[in-house]
Amino acid sequence: MSTPGDLSGLVLGGGLAIGAAFGAVAQRSNFCTMGALSDIVNMGHWGRARMWLLAIAVAIAGATVLHATGQVDLATTIYRRGTALPWLSLLLGGLVFGVGMTFAGGCANKNLLRLAGGSLRSGVVLVFTAIAGYMTLKGLFGSWRAAWLDPVTLPLPSTIAPAEWLPATAGVVVLALLVFVFKDARFRANRLHVAAGIALGALVAAGWYLTGHLGHGESPETLEEVYFATNSKTLESLSFVGPAAYSLELLMLWTDRSLHASFGIATVVGVLAGGCAVAVRTGAFRWEGLAAVAALRAPVGGAVLMGFG
Repeated sequence: MSTPGDLSGLVLGGGLAIGAAFGAVAQRSNFCTMGALSDIVNMGHWGRARMWLLAIAVAIAGATVLHATGQVDLATTIYRRGTALPWLSLLLGGLVFGVGMTFAGGCANKNLLRLAGGSLRSGVVLVFTAIAGYMTLKGLFGSWRAAWLDPVTLPLPSTIAPAEWLPATAGVVVLALLVFVFKDARFRANRLHVAAGIALGALVAAGWYLTGHLGHGESPETLEEVYFATNSKTLESLSFVGPAAYSLELLMLWTDRSLHASFGIATVVGVLAGGCAVAVRTGAFRWEGLAAVAALRAPVGGAVLMGFG
């Protein structure tokens, strides 16, 4: 019988491995959400965007299969808690995050990859992103979110169980994405982007399986079913702003025995390790110093917006 320590160690080790694989593949394929959008706007090129959409399709398909077969229960994630949709938080958060990553030169994952490649500027961006993210989870920004944003909700219908509509809806979305992605002959010929999209999406599904199945067990203290080594106390997969915030918290409060490493923190470390390994192997690693203070204003401001978003 697995002990809590065994399950926590399994989740942490698995998170480190998943993060390392994600970092390596993303670094090798130049995977970047903002970069994909920039390619479309500036060059009319959809290659990286199709890779991004392929990763989404594979992640949705994998997560849906895991849920439909009873391997994980996606209804218990933080994304489906409650009976109402906090639409204002989601809409404003997505908008602010998008603006923030534009000023910051990329999302949290891209800045992790840049830091892994030697960019100290991205290290500054990540620190400010983590601070703002933590303030939005538990600090000043969190009080604003809880008071003004989260209460604005849209009731969700309770008459239809997720088990009934989730597989069908996911199937339609995945099929539509795959048709769009693979209708382009140039993308089909790009083996790196195709393989990277599939691998990155599969790693997202692997995160759900690791935390939601392998890391799901019984607490010896309460005899209740719990999810081990996750910050949200439920199953998680790849995400980087919250884990960056919790990583900073752990570093600052290392002697606080109530704090422990988590799946998210392990993935952050893994992405740095995997991204660094690829950067060194391909000769892309180089230390980049900090620019003048004026040049950091936009990235730092964007980092704060990303953390809040």
